[in-house]
Amino acid sequence: MSDLQIRNLTPSEIAIAAEWAAAEGWNPGLSDAACFAIPDAQGFLVGEIDGEPVATVSCVNYDDRFAFLGFYIVRENYRGSGHGLRIWNAAIAHAGARVIGLDGVVAQQDNYRKSGFQLAYANIRYGGIVAAPPAPADVVALDTIPFALVDADDATVFPAARSAFLRAWINTPGHLGRALMRDGKLAAWGVIRPCRSGQKIGPLVADDRTSAEAVMCALLASAGAGKIFLDVPAVNRAAVALAEALGLKPVFETARMYTGAITPLRIDRVFGVTSFELG
Repeated sequence: MSDLQIRNLTPSEIAIAAEWAAAEGWNPGLSDAACFAIPDAQGFLVGEIDGEPVATVSCVNYDDRFAFLGFYIVRENYRGSGHGLRIWNAAIAHAGARVIGLDGVVAQQDNYRKSGFQLAYANIRYGGIVAAPPAPADVVALDTIPFALVDADDATVFPAARSAFLRAWINTPGHLGRALMRDGKLAAWGVIRPCRSGQKIGPLVADDRTSAEAVMCALLASAGAGKIFLDVPAVNRAAVALAEALGLKPVFETARMYTGAITPLRIDRVFGVTSFELG
């Protein structure tokens, strides 16, 4: 068998990884690829044999301390040949000395531990059909809120600054954002986006369940009824209760793992994860 050649995916080629993720049932957003290229365009790798893509992985360096790994896929007929390990090692090398996070398939936790990852908590994807509720009167469009407020609030729930990515995520056509201000403070905010199947809400960040529910209702009112997915940290019981109250059911689970210590985060404020691929 010919040797595996590993190279960077160009920003326009990141759609290859997204399509493979869709084929695996991971249901990425329709516009995810364009946003994903923003934090680190060199963080997406493809392994090719005779010019044919056979493996992908991403390891996005957000800053000089933190990276996030995703899109680790080897085409089925090339598995078991060592290609996955080679491209995995290339991704880890790209991160350098940074702490790396990932949302891994639960069954692969032991393999990830061999690379130094330790379990932090589980993330659970909830899904189901929901009706569009009335929009709460006090929730506003997210892009009417000063971006500096959103950016600062995001820093309480994510281990690194991701301003450029966040701005693109909010403003991408088809993405809808809503926010709730309370006493001059940003109490809750979130984004809903169309996916291969249905729509996903993420991020959804809030001070409490009541605020999260208000923004979620506004997002659903804006996007319309239908199939909805929400990725929830299992350790946030209020977020789990909100998903269950909407009638959503667990459909998928990941293991959030890190290779080292990260900045303390307010996971109790995370009612919806932005993306399993980029954190």
